[in-house]
Amino acid sequence: MKNICELLNIKYPIIQGGMANIATAEFAASVSNAGGLGLIGSGGFDEHWVRAEIRKAKQLTNHTFGVNIMLMNPRAAEIAKVVVEEQVEVVTTGAGSPGVYMQAWKEAGIKVIPVVPSVALAIRMARAGADAVVAEGTEAGGHIGELTTMALIPQIADAIDIPVIAAGGIADYRGVLAAFALGAKGVQVGTVLLATIECPIHQNYKDIVVSARDTDTIVTGRNTKAPVRVLKNKMAVEYVRLSSQQIDHMELEKLTLGSLRRAVFDGDIDRGSFMAGQIAGLVKEIKTVKEVIESMFDPIENYAKGLQVL
Repeated sequence: MKNICELLNIKYPIIQGGMANIATAEFAASVSNAGGLGLIGSGGFDEHWVRAEIRKAKQLTNHTFGVNIMLMNPRAAEIAKVVVEEQVEVVTTGAGSPGVYMQAWKEAGIKVIPVVPSVALAIRMARAGADAVVAEGTEAGGHIGELTTMALIPQIADAIDIPVIAAGGIADYRGVLAAFALGAKGVQVGTVLLATIECPIHQNYKDIVVSARDTDTIVTGRNTKAPVRVLKNKMAVEYVRLSSQQIDHMELEKLTLGSLRRAVFDGDIDRGSFMAGQIAGLVKEIKTVKEVIESMFDPIENYAKGLQVL
């Protein structure tokens, strides 16, 4: 089994989460230039936007980068063709199964890495020809499953014979080491990269991540079977309150419509959707992307030597 660095031709076994409205070409390039795998997050954008971002990223980095495709996007099929035409090296996917696109991607030499929340889906993706999977625990920010990272990673690692990349609740070298101990071959992070100079989010968003405590996230959408972990604010608390009262689903949707953009671009503290994971409480300062990635790997060897495990 290849390790993640060999598979993706990167220095550190770390992938940047494909965060919608955040993971631009510039941000992806900054991660790739720092030794990780940067991702352009296609989110709800169309194929024209994705093509332009891919071409922009090629001008900004000579290192490997990829594209994250949210399969619920109505333009997913068109974006799937664009990554082939633009010779993207890596594709990660979320919100569905990429099986229908797998053959075309593999024939184009693309490394395919689906994000999975369960053992069953990981097995399906391995059988379909995935090169690796990102196993994401419920500690993560944004759209989440139910299983914790601690429970999910070893079960998936035992069930498939392709590399597992751990996500959810990882923001420093201790989390990286724990992920490897559980059977992962790499990590994917998002929350810790929000608090970077290069991240193109509003300063209010960065500040609210840095000031977050361990209990400051909340999950919206559980009643509608679309759980999303965000930092608590007026909108998130109101959403949870109304959903417990069996409010019509469409009324709840009105409350959150455009909320991610309000957080990312406007920094609207009250009405924005500030997606972040439970590990936000560990993020205490804004750094460069390079500083974050190096701090997650360089201390590992010395730290591991100091562990008393017996």
